[in-house]
Amino acid sequence: MTLRLHDTRAQQLRDFVPLDASNVTMYVCGPTVQSGPHIGHVRAALSFDLLRRWLENRYGRVTFVRNVTDIDDKVLQNATESEPWWALAYRMEMEFSQAYAAIGILPPTYEPRATGFIPQMHELIARLIERGHAYAASDGSGDVYFDVRSWPAYGELTHQSVDDMEAAADADPRGKRNPQDFALWKGAKADEQSDATWASPWGAGRPGWHIECSAMSRRYLGAEFDIHGGGLDLRFPHHENELAQSTAAGDGFARYWMHNGLVTVDGQKMSKSLGNFTLASDVLAKHDPLVVRYALAAAHYRSSLDLSESSFAEAEAALGRIRAFLERVERSRSTQPKTVGWGQGPMLPVDFEAAMDDDLGVPQALAVLHETVRAGNAALDRGDATSAAGARHSVLGMMRILGLDDESVLTRADGATASALDTLVQAMIAQRAQARADKDWAAADRIRDAIAAAGITLEDTPDGTHWSIDE
Repeated sequence: MTLRLHDTRAQQLRDFVPLDASNVTMYVCGPTVQSGPHIGHVRAALSFDLLRRWLENRYGRVTFVRNVTDIDDKVLQNATESEPWWALAYRMEMEFSQAYAAIGILPPTYEPRATGFIPQMHELIARLIERGHAYAASDGSGDVYFDVRSWPAYGELTHQSVDDMEAAADADPRGKRNPQDFALWKGAKADEQSDATWASPWGAGRPGWHIECSAMSRRYLGAEFDIHGGGLDLRFPHHENELAQSTAAGDGFARYWMHNGLVTVDGQKMSKSLGNFTLASDVLAKHDPLVVRYALAAAHYRSSLDLSESSFAEAEAALGRIRAFLERVERSRSTQPKTVGWGQGPMLPVDFEAAMDDDLGVPQALAVLHETVRAGNAALDRGDATSAAGARHSVLGMMRILGLDDESVLTRADGATASALDTLVQAMIAQRAQARADKDWAAADRIRDAIAAAGITLEDTPDGTHWSIDE
């Protein structure tokens, strides 16, 4: 099977052929850490976590870089006297890291901060000036701009012409030759924090937003790499500008461009600027992190996702069905002869692999997962322990790829809570068994009804009665 990915620049699916099949290279635009993450940020990071996991399954090694923009207009605006910009940036970076880790997003191979790569940005800007694609403002402000009309390919990522573009709003227009020219270096201003500037050949200042990613991706992945990813809202101007400045400087840059769809609220993009965002911390406080991961992954990564409470309820029920099957097959395992193989069958079904190879078709892959659960339950119903064991093996393999193999899938509660709940339910099961032995059917029914009213299902089997949470 061939892995095919949707390339934004080509506007179509393309067969994925890495530069080096022994080391796939990926760069994903990380957060601008002016405030804490909303659930849209988490969905974006999860999209590329799923891609990374699948690439690791296919190729083995993946070098995955995700940056942190820790210097930016918004970071400076949100700083206070009691919390300077660099302290705010670090605190918010930790909040992003915690939210990512909570739902099982793997840490990147490298996670550079923009402020750590000022010399590399200077080198790239100098190359662009030397090649005639950038210029220092003549007004002495210290600003340096990319000259978009000097690069005929500008606009190729988003398929638009310069004449149709609005003026770039990422810097003061002082000293610009063309309204669409964007900032590579932003000269220092008197009203900005003095410690938010660095010396440069063009005067004290700080980097523009776009130049940092070109410099950092080159540092860790080289002049050309396999995949550049990010949210759909970054296509223009951020990724368009990255592509232009890197290729104008002579680098091959990204060979495939991938963009995840946005989380919406009533059809509008969720964003901090619109004030319609839901903080990741609020969602994680209300829902199990694994439920959040499932809910965010259930839609195709390129589609918009309108999250609601029903999204999380459906995810919890789906995980409950998987958990119930795994618990059931484990109970069956204890009663089977030693000859029954519990590691047999394909780790990943062919249909699952085909779905993932088709532009990371996670919704279709989840359908295969649940079909395998249904087949496993049917095998248990007919007493086919070998087929049930094979289904279990496949289910665990698919869950590992999707990052759903957290222990919380296997049990609803943990630690002291699980122990206490099990003790209480087992005591009621014993009372019911005694009532049935005494032929006190009314008492047995009352106990069973009380257990059911608590949302607990009993399953009577030849090896005893087992309980589970009723989903």
